[in-house]
Amino acid sequence: MASARPRASRTGADARLHWWALALPALAFGLLLLLLAGSGEARAASGEGAGPGLVQVAEQLLRAVG
Repeated sequence: MASARPRASRTGADARLHWWALALPALAFGLLLLLLAGSGEARAASGEGAGPGLVQVAEQLLRAVG
């Protein structure tokens, strides 16, 4: 029977990160950058045809839930 070697805990510069520890922050940064880049094309809604406001949406949600 082969003896199992104990795993040495790595700290400092020898520590390895999981792939998602780098991928998730990079993905979040990219998505936020896209949101910021696209916000320059946003236009303020004007007039009554802008759709329901926050109050109307909240009322509809409360009616649907309650």
